[in-house]
Amino acid sequence: MSDASAQKNQLDQLIKLASYASVCVAVTLLLLKIFAWFSTGSVGVLASLVDSFLDLLASLLNMFAIRYAMTPADNEHRFGHGKAESLAGLGQALFISGSALFLIVFSIERLVNPTELHAIDIGSIVVGASIAITFVLVAFQRYVANKTGSLAIKADSLHYASDLFSNAGVLVGLVLYQQGIINADPIIALIIGIYILKSAYDIGDEAIHHLLDHELSEEEQDRIIEIAKKPPEIIDVHDLRTRQSGRTKIVQLHLVMDGLTSLMQAHAIADEVEDALKNEFIDIDVLIHLDPDSEIQE
Repeated sequence: MSDASAQKNQLDQLIKLASYASVCVAVTLLLLKIFAWFSTGSVGVLASLVDSFLDLLASLLNMFAIRYAMTPADNEHRFGHGKAESLAGLGQALFISGSALFLIVFSIERLVNPTELHAIDIGSIVVGASIAITFVLVAFQRYVANKTGSLAIKADSLHYASDLFSNAGVLVGLVLYQQGIINADPIIALIIGIYILKSAYDIGDEAIHHLLDHELSEEEQDRIIEIAKKPPEIIDVHDLRTRQSGRTKIVQLHLVMDGLTSLMQAHAIADEVEDALKNEFIDIDVLIHLDPDSEIQE
């Protein structure tokens, strides 16, 4: 097994571990918040509970999508199954939007019809524990997303990061309620709902970009051209086309060389460029077209 293949396998295992951790954390938080909701009756805690339930569904979807995305390419999917990650990200955006809208509607109802909260101390302890657990998960997910470029893990990390703010808001609402500010709980829950809706939009927007074959970032395109121009035999690089399928970057480009270069030499140079790109980007599919220099041909 090559070094690149071994590194890719290590990253695949890291992504799987992050998806399993997400499911375990979602189950733990859901059970804690069910207990806190029955104890306190807080709309903020209920909102956080509903969010955790949808987190669990999204994390399960994410886990299965990641496993499918890692399935090797076959005769019917020659570019692999990487877009399953983008579909999972879009599914998460829909789940999160649903929880945000529910939270907004429920918060408005509680503002109109306030109710008394109970067992504030228990609710505060549970929410505080949720913040600590979620913080550890988000830190791990951010590490995995930065190291692997996985959209599914990045989406998961974004919505758990929104949970951090959500839980912090719930905690503040419970504390303010103890200080006599009755409407603090639903007002903060309403603000959290709007924030979660914005997070869902960000996740969905990136997933749609991937599904519609949006170009790679300008920085990545510039780096690809820079690497492709390194061999001294390369006169120019043009017609660069890029897209991303899951974690796989798909790149097509034309290399211009002296028209008198032999086919064997041109092929070796193209292989050199392809190898350099694969050393720079861990998961990349490269297609190179060779063009003779028009001025020399004339």
